[in-house]
Amino acid sequence: MARLTAERGRELYERASWPTLAERAGELTNQLHGDKVRTYVIERNINYTNVCRARCSFCAFSVSPGTGRGYVLSEQTIADKIQELLAIGGTQILLQGGLNPDLTFDWYENVLGFIRSEFPGLHIHAFSPPEVISLADQSGLTVAMVLERLRQAGLDSIPGGGAEILVERVRREIAPGKCTAAQWLSVMRQAHRLGIYSTATMMFGHVENLAERIEHLEALRSLQDESRKYKADHPEAGLFTAFTCWPFQSGHTSLEHKTGSRGGAAGAVEQLKMTALARLYLDNIDNIQASWVTQGPAVAQVSLAGGCNDIGSLMMEENVVAAAGTSYLLELESLKEIIRHAGFKARQRDYYYNALS
Repeated sequence: MARLTAERGRELYERASWPTLAERAGELTNQLHGDKVRTYVIERNINYTNVCRARCSFCAFSVSPGTGRGYVLSEQTIADKIQELLAIGGTQILLQGGLNPDLTFDWYENVLGFIRSEFPGLHIHAFSPPEVISLADQSGLTVAMVLERLRQAGLDSIPGGGAEILVERVRREIAPGKCTAAQWLSVMRQAHRLGIYSTATMMFGHVENLAERIEHLEALRSLQDESRKYKADHPEAGLFTAFTCWPFQSGHTSLEHKTGSRGGAAGAVEQLKMTALARLYLDNIDNIQASWVTQGPAVAQVSLAGGCNDIGSLMMEENVVAAAGTSYLLELESLKEIIRHAGFKARQRDYYYNALS
C-alpha cells in the first residue's frame, strides 16, 4: 500500500465511513501483528506531583505553585504503589507530574535512583518532553545532558505526554506555558539518538482542525523516519514504540466552554476513526494502543479490530483524566476479557512488546 499523503489522509477521514477505515486499518494491523493475538501491559501510573506552572487550559488535575493544594509523593509512597503493582504481576511504571518549580534536578535523579535500587527489574517509563525541557531550563543543562543523567539514574524510556497537538497555533491557545512542538520533537529526537525509546500521543477534539491533526501525525512519522534511518547505522538507538490518541475530556477545565459539550467535542466514532487513520498514516510506528481510559472498555474493544494491536495498560490508578470527570478502571481479568470477547487471545507484554505470557 502506498504511503498516505496529508491530502489523501484528510480525504479518507472526511469521505470514508468508519467501517471502511476500520477494515483497512484492521487489515494492516493483521499484516503487522497477525489476527490471533492482542496485547496488554500491567503498569501503574504514578503522578508524583500535581503542582504545575504551565496551567494548561485543558487540564483539570494540576494546581498552581503556592496554592497550598499541591503535593509531592514521598519515596515511601512511591515504593508502596510499586509493591502493589508487583503483587499483581506488573512490570513497569509511568512516572509523570507537573512542571513543579520547587523540585530540583537532584530530586529527579534521587527518586530514579531510589526506584532502581529498590526495584531493579522494574521498567521506568518517565518524564515527558515538557518535564525534560523544564528540567533543562531550571538546571542550565542541555536537553542531551538532562536525558543522559536521567538515564544513568535509572530512566528506561520516555512517555509521549505533552504532545497534545504538535502545531504551534493550537499550542499557543491551549498550552502557552508548555514546550513548543519543535521542542517536544527535539527531546524525542535526542532521546532516540541516546538509545532511549519513547512513545507518541495525540489529544484531539478541542480547538484543532483535521488538517492540524494530520500535521501532528506527519510530524511523528517524519521523526520516526529520521530515527529509523539513524538506527540503521547505530543499532543501539531508540525509536517510537507505540502511538496512542484520545479525545479531550473537558469537564472542570477552563477550555470546557469551547468544546460545546462536557464530555469533550469528540465522541466514540471520532475516536475510532482517528485511531484507524493513525494506523494507516503511521506506517513506521509498529504499535497502536487503544484508549479505554477515556472512551471506556466497549470502544476500546471495537478498536482492536480497527487498527489497534494493543489495549494498553491496566494502569491500576488514573488521576489526570479522572479529574476531568471521566473515570474507567478495570481489573486484570476484565482487561483480558475485553480482548478475548473481541475474538483475540490476550497476551501480556513488556514495554518493548516482548511476550510475557
